Amino acid sequence: MIWDILSSPARKSILLLSLICLTMQGCAATQVALEKKDLKVETQMSDTVFLDITNRYDKTVFLDIRNTSDKDIDVTPYIAERLKDKNYTVVTDPGDAYYIIQANVLYVGMADPSALRQSVFQGWGGVAGGAAAGAAISEMAESRTLEGASLGGIVGGFAEILTGSITKDVTYTIMTDVQILERSPYPVTQTRQAQLKQGKDVSILQSSSHVTDRYIYQTRIASSANQVNLDLEDALPPLMEGIGRSIAGIF
Repeated sequence: MIWDILSSPARKSILLLSLICLTMQGCAATQVALEKKDLKVETQMSDTVFLDITNRYDKTVFLDIRNTSDKDIDVTPYIAERLKDKNYTVVTDPGDAYYIIQANVLYVGMADPSALRQSVFQGWGGVAGGAAAGAAISEMAESRTLEGASLGGIVGGFAEILTGSITKDVTYTIMTDVQILERSPYPVTQTRQAQLKQGKDVSILQSSSHVTDRYIYQTRIASSANQVNLDLEDALPPLMEGIGRSIAGIF
């Protein structure tokens, strides 16, 4: 054993360094625990959506909610409940609805707050992977910081045994792209364009136009929950409630 071959002064030095490390780590953990002891839920929207306020007599809505994340969640009941609180009727046929809400849950999981803001501000259809990448980078940085604070393998291991666990500042998010179709009393001409890559240097531009009876609005919504040592299972209900409240707030 390494401990057995160390001299008495070396053992005292290691114990002293371990005590200092443990004290510093404990103070930092205590500060985080005090600052983040309460659950904090926030919801951000990339773009404001203004619907036509002159046609609010028809309060029928059809919900088409998808989930392409790797988590099995369903935000539809939360959206429907909030809309019903505002006297909207959820119908089963999109042809009977004055409004159609289409939403896709893009990402559910840990997120770095700064990377999350960037993903939100990219708006509808933008890259959502920044939140996940930011979370991974944050965890790596946290791991490196803790390793540096351990003052070496022996001292770090000893301090870890004494502390038992590490206090973590955790943020979870649900990121969703939302598209709202509003019935129009006038014909609406829409033009669709797509740029398709054909190899490295060649691209094909496609466009088509058609007449419809609906306006289209698009935005991105992210609900985030922050608390010390937060579990995903505890974060999901308030996160889904935040998504439902934000979408219903448009109406």
